Amino acid sequence: MECFAGLDVSIEETAVCVVDAVGEVLATATVATDPDAIVATLKPFTGRLKRVGHEAGALSPWLQPALKKAGLPAVCLETRHVRAAMSAQRNKTDATDALGLAHIVRTGWFRTAHIKTESCYRVRLLLVQRRNLKRKFLDLENTIRHSLKAFGVRLSRVGRGGFDDAVRTATAADPLSSALMDCMLRARAALWAEYVKLHRLVIGIVARDELCRRFLEIPGVGPVTALTFASAIDDPARFKRSRDVAAYFGLTSKRWQSGSSIDVQGRISKAGDPDVRRALYEAASAMLTRFKGRDRVKSWGVKLARSKCHAKASVAVARKLAVIMHAMWRDGTRYLGDPESGSDNHEKRIVTKLVRTPN
Repeated sequence: MECFAGLDVSIEETAVCVVDAVGEVLATATVATDPDAIVATLKPFTGRLKRVGHEAGALSPWLQPALKKAGLPAVCLETRHVRAAMSAQRNKTDATDALGLAHIVRTGWFRTAHIKTESCYRVRLLLVQRRNLKRKFLDLENTIRHSLKAFGVRLSRVGRGGFDDAVRTATAADPLSSALMDCMLRARAALWAEYVKLHRLVIGIVARDELCRRFLEIPGVGPVTALTFASAIDDPARFKRSRDVAAYFGLTSKRWQSGSSIDVQGRISKAGDPDVRRALYEAASAMLTRFKGRDRVKSWGVKLARSKCHAKASVAVARKLAVIMHAMWRDGTRYLGDPESGSDNHEKRIVTKLVRTPN
């Protein structure tokens, strides 16, 4: 008889539960979170195991390939489906979670989470750490601005280049404040220097990648947006239709329908990767406000902004950009927002985006 296994994975230990085709528990165990230990535990059921399920998490990119390499029929389960399926459990423990995962893979009521290639995870790590450094830099700068307000010093009109001189000039008369702000400014400068290094790494990767260079032909799409989208998709063939990509990143409306009296279409679902959704929204907003050339997508978005609002128009354009970028990747085509524009304009746009100073 076929059997199914559920793995509740944590940092140190993994709870294992094996059930048969009718749901009877065959074995339970708690082992170290190590592929070899998990394989050894499931070895008595190797010939009968049909699926081994574990929930998507921080260790999934490492654990899933290792289990597959060992010959186990491992599947990584989408987190939202797992949470919904196990919400009816009265008690939540590692053992009951493993049992619930085993029943989920036994019944087949799950959606598989895509495990990207190792190179994609490395690029994602670069993008995440770049974003974290930028956030810390801005937090530190805003802290300095806020602290000086107590002395009536307002730096709202001071740019980033003259920020250090303005702060030192404002605190020169107070030795304590001057020493304190000097420490904060040195920390701010160190964060900016390291952020610039990571940004240059992003620029270098995009400059060498033919796909990302094609993405840069789209008005508003910069190196970070291009690399974020490419690393999040990983394999364009896993989407049957390009319009499915917009739903994958949570850019389509949610719907709540019941009977004939309730049918509400609400705001976007915000499912999927928030970094990709944010990057696409920023690209769409830049296309609508900063790009001054002719473009069919921009014209459509501007008309929508006049009848709705800028935010809704930006979301709609972001959704369209996701569809267009996937279609470009799948078909190997280039972007022609204005049919009359030549390839020279595309190359100028790419060079401008690659040499632009990080902001």
